[in-house]
Amino acid sequence: MSKISFQLKSLLRRSLRKVLFLWVKTRHIGKLPLLPPLQENDGICYILARQSLFDTLVLEEICQREGLPPPNQKLIVTHNQLLPNCLHLIQQPTIWRIFPPPKPSEQLHQLITFLQRHPEKNIQLIPVTILWGRSPLKEQSAFKLLFTYDYAVGGRLRKLFALLIHGRQTMINFSTPLATRELVDDQLSTSRTVRKLARILRVHFRQLRTALTGPELSHRKTLVNQLLHSQPVKQAILDQANATHDNISRLNNKARKYANEIVSDFRYPAIRFLDIVLTWFWNKLYNGIQVNHVEPIQHLAKDHEIIYVPCHRSHIDYLLLSYVLYKQNLSPPHIAAGINLNMPLIGGLLRRGGAFFMRRSFKGNKLYTTVFNEYLHTLLTRGFSTEYFIEGGRSRTGRLLQPKTGMLALTLQSYFRDQRKPFCFVPVYIGYERVLEGNTYLGELRGKTKKAESPLDILRILSALKKEFGEVWVNFGEPILLNQFLSQQEPDWQSSISSESSSYTRQPWFHNLTQQLANSINCHINAAAVANPVNLIATALLSAPKQAMSEESLKEQVTFYNWLLEKLPYSERIISPLKTPTETILYVEKLGFIRRQTDSLGDVIYTEGKHAILLTYYRNNTLHLFAIPSLISCFFNNSSRIKEADLVPMCSQIYPYLRTELFLPWQPDEFKILLKQWLDILVEHSILQSENGWLQSPNPDSVTSVTFNFLGKTIMQTLERFYMALSLLIRSGSEQIDRDTLEKQCHELAQRLSFIQGINAPEFFDKSLFKNFIETLRQQNLVQSDSQQNLSFSHNIHVILNSARYVLPSEARRAIQQLATVHLNKQ
Repeated sequence: MSKISFQLKSLLRRSLRKVLFLWVKTRHIGKLPLLPPLQENDGICYILARQSLFDTLVLEEICQREGLPPPNQKLIVTHNQLLPNCLHLIQQPTIWRIFPPPKPSEQLHQLITFLQRHPEKNIQLIPVTILWGRSPLKEQSAFKLLFTYDYAVGGRLRKLFALLIHGRQTMINFSTPLATRELVDDQLSTSRTVRKLARILRVHFRQLRTALTGPELSHRKTLVNQLLHSQPVKQAILDQANATHDNISRLNNKARKYANEIVSDFRYPAIRFLDIVLTWFWNKLYNGIQVNHVEPIQHLAKDHEIIYVPCHRSHIDYLLLSYVLYKQNLSPPHIAAGINLNMPLIGGLLRRGGAFFMRRSFKGNKLYTTVFNEYLHTLLTRGFSTEYFIEGGRSRTGRLLQPKTGMLALTLQSYFRDQRKPFCFVPVYIGYERVLEGNTYLGELRGKTKKAESPLDILRILSALKKEFGEVWVNFGEPILLNQFLSQQEPDWQSSISSESSSYTRQPWFHNLTQQLANSINCHINAAAVANPVNLIATALLSAPKQAMSEESLKEQVTFYNWLLEKLPYSERIISPLKTPTETILYVEKLGFIRRQTDSLGDVIYTEGKHAILLTYYRNNTLHLFAIPSLISCFFNNSSRIKEADLVPMCSQIYPYLRTELFLPWQPDEFKILLKQWLDILVEHSILQSENGWLQSPNPDSVTSVTFNFLGKTIMQTLERFYMALSLLIRSGSEQIDRDTLEKQCHELAQRLSFIQGINAPEFFDKSLFKNFIETLRQQNLVQSDSQQNLSFSHNIHVILNSARYVLPSEARRAIQQLATVHLNKQ
């Protein structure tokens, strides 16, 4: 009779499973478990967070599909009792006990007892997480609490609702097997071993769920009220009332208005809607989204507060990154968005997708600053992943902008207030083969006023779907663990914040620390760059006269760049294309950036007009990858032979300024080692000849000479800017020109030079680049400023100018000197 009963139960479960999977659709999170070789005394046991028939049926189906040990077998616990090899962690409540205390199940106790009595046995415990949809938990009413999984009356009913609503978004994760023998051998009592194992599993299940869905959400009104009742906001209101004699009730209303303006309204239905819409949009716009190096982030998200800091190239960066994270089974972040994006319709959808809005400047508004700071602190301490752009705005030139440290400073302040959970910054490189706002950037670089964002921009975006946009790359850089970074940069940071209380934010060490962190983030972003086909063609073609090359020469140049990336990689996270040079050219031609002209001598590849200017944007994306070999090549422009003993110090004198502009990661001592490695590689492959301490350039008639010469032109415009600023400074005289005037003169001179020489690169006369160069001169103690901001300098600055003379062609130097003289005479 028992055998018939068992067969009927098995038939019933199989039938129920088939019916269940007519509706349920599952997908895996992570990889399937790698089971170690099982010995005679080993066993496999799955463990679920709670007892659930639906969860067990899903587990049975997945195990059958993937060829894993079935979860409906029996483990022998005693001679008289069998234990299933699928256990549950929490004791299942009875229907009469609505509020049971959370305690480990009796099955877990039986398993530990069995292992203690049989030391030769070992059970591999595999935690299995099954999520019905990805909606995070919410603070709810007392009535809704009856329908949570934790209570007997509503739990089963809610599981049924979850199956019906989210059954097609069911996710399952098999975690790394846990060897229970190691726990049992700790010689603890049975009850303590059970509690220890249960605690480990509870933390694991909670961390995994938080990483996938995010922490528990508060209702937006509740969160706003909590902000207004926080001590910092109450104190800010009181301080402003005392200072301005304003009414406290009025200030409370103003603070509430600020909070409502800032706070996001994260909702899972909006995330699902955006998932559907963006899936359609990306498929229409791009040929694919390539994601790299996300696995370490999935691991860190379980027990770290994640702050994503991507580069900012397009308005769709935040949508793209949130979409990628959602598809990679990570919780979408809360995103700091400019208040200009809080438009009708669009603003509400972005707010429900996790955006919180901030004003461009907080200066002079202490109440707004306090409300914003407290909200950011709330997000970080509650475990929500966040995202912001440290560049402050979109890059119009394609290179990383100098970082704005405001949000980083607020993040550090939050961490210093509450260090319960470690912080981790995740730099993200986003690389487009065609940026959506390309034509807009061209206008702004030529001096047009930036247009305000409008909901009608959606129509312009939809009209762009007819164009080819190629692929987009989302490459995660090496994470920066904040604790580790602080210990390296400021070993006594903990004592500093405790001794200086809240005044530490005004101390020089805090400013320097924030700036170092910002620079490190930008370096890590650059270290995760993608050298896509457009980047390579742009780098090669813009180095040629009139931006035209024969197809064979272009192939040779692209091959040379690929060889450079492969021979001494910039970093381990750099992604290089897999296309051949021929495929690369055809691919970029299809995107419309280049054209082909055919004659009896073969094809000529060229670019012109706005496409030539746009290609400077994509060249700048990866300019840093070739900066060091390009610098070496520049020194052979004016001389075919150079002593290596002279070359190294001259490169070292120029390097600090390249490092600041391109966010290169190497310290000066590391740079010298890297420079020697590059020289050895170039000599080893006969690109340079070495004899008696002299380095000889390639034979002028060889193909190698042409490719090596074009390589030097990659950063030539950067070096011309350096030479231009130094020439103007020296010709003006020490203490005869202030910083603002020098920046303005550099900008005007660069504009004139670009017009005369036909330089199709609007960033050539970008005033911010000259500003950064002058700041680097100050940091290198080559210039100083007095109380009137007049710049003084010593004879040492001529050493840098002399180094620049070696790398610039004579005609370029003469043109700059002549224009500088004429310009100064007119002042």
